[in-house]
Amino acid sequence: MGRGLFSGPKMKKDRKRFRWKERKFRNRQFKRIAGGVLKHDPLRGSTQGKGIVIEKVGFEAKQPNSGIRKAVKISLIRTGNKLTAFAPGDGAISFIDEHDEVLVEGIGGSKGRSYGDLPGVRYKVIKVNGVSLDEMVRGRQVRCSE
Repeated sequence: MGRGLFSGPKMKKDRKRFRWKERKFRNRQFKRIAGGVLKHDPLRGSTQGKGIVIEKVGFEAKQPNSGIRKAVKISLIRTGNKLTAFAPGDGAISFIDEHDEVLVEGIGGSKGRSYGDLPGVRYKVIKVNGVSLDEMVRGRQVRCSE
């Protein structure tokens, strides 16, 4: 492996070649080529998505935690897929009603999977009818009804 004064091009070429030895890189490339990620992602590769609230639900946290986590079932506008999104914040569910338009994003777990003690929930609500849910929970903004 070249490490001298003019070794830049060779190092670049080697890096390209040896990347295929890394499992993470290889899996990501094959998924991208096959379109596997986009096929199974309800948001189709987007970071955020708009949806209409179908119903409010509460589900129990996984062991060893206890408590009922509040969430909403959503039908995405763009794809028509249905998903469950967590409503973060104390009393945040009270600001969300059925048939509201909400903006959802990934909850931040590793590799796009569910997060913490939330079984099967991969998304969180960030806006309700164009108003930030976090701002409403903190009392900085009032809920506007359409």
